Amino acid sequence: MYELKFDPELCASCETIDCLMKCQYISFDLQTAREERDRLNRGEDSFVLHDCVTCYACEEYCQFGNHPFYQIVDLQEEKGIWPTPKPIVHSQIKMYSPKGTFEPKEVEGTAFNMCLFPDFRDSIKGKLFEDTTQLFGRDLFCNLVYLHYAKASVIRERVPQIIKNFASCGIQELVCFHDECYATYKSWAPAYGIEVPFKPVHLFQFLIDRLKENRSAIKKLGFKVAYQRPCSTRLVPETEPMLDELFELIGVDRVPRKYDRETPLCCGAIMRASGREELADEINKKNIEDMLDAGASLCVFNCQGCYAAMGEMVAQAGLRPILVHDLCKLAIGEKV
Repeated sequence: MYELKFDPELCASCETIDCLMKCQYISFDLQTAREERDRLNRGEDSFVLHDCVTCYACEEYCQFGNHPFYQIVDLQEEKGIWPTPKPIVHSQIKMYSPKGTFEPKEVEGTAFNMCLFPDFRDSIKGKLFEDTTQLFGRDLFCNLVYLHYAKASVIRERVPQIIKNFASCGIQELVCFHDECYATYKSWAPAYGIEVPFKPVHLFQFLIDRLKENRSAIKKLGFKVAYQRPCSTRLVPETEPMLDELFELIGVDRVPRKYDRETPLCCGAIMRASGREELADEINKKNIEDMLDAGASLCVFNCQGCYAAMGEMVAQAGLRPILVHDLCKLAIGEKV
């Protein structure tokens, strides 16, 4: 089975141990961080494996691209550490298993991967989404969510076939509606030596290109927005400048705030699933207060999971929850 490209010697040479020192959920001094990193490098048990909230952030913090988060998940599974209760994990794995009888779909125009979000299909309409063919279903589900559950083996087992399923549709490029799908093909698969025969395209880049084609229809929105940066973008931080360009195109001000950019807070959904209700409540409170203090009137999401977890909360706080693609539709005068 596919193995992670991880070099323990590279970690051992690191002087700053950013992967642990920058963690927002576990506190370290440098000496402790070094000792625990050394344990992880040797494949030993560490309190890091037990206390990790699986926020993905250390994958971004590593200056060497050495995949510390993927290694943590592999070790959690190897040692039988369950960040989320077993019944939840087993039910999710069974519920979203591939059907196994995939029939290639004829793609007209741009292949648009909806993953497992059919409820959002009707929102992917209008000028920005003309000439696209939606692809979705369990046989095309990226499965990367199982990083939260310490079940990388499920991802390794399923992703190669999912890639073959997409390739059988004859696609050269695949626009990914969900950050996690994009991260699967852009970050996770290469980290495990899995070839991806098509080009993954992030939703932000797709929207930028389509907005430029419809530049004359854009009316600057003038909103001050707080962006809820999701876990999966930690695997592909190169998408951050894309979002800034997108916001500039539609005249939206991403307000500077404490819990954004390199230091965003999770939506709390996986913490609640893990029984860490108090922690989830705490970070939601800090996060929403930060949005309000920064002067935002909208909370913008790109992760449908974050939207489900926090949408009602931010609305109750007086912020309008909205997904990025819907914000772009507003900018060209379409209703959402």
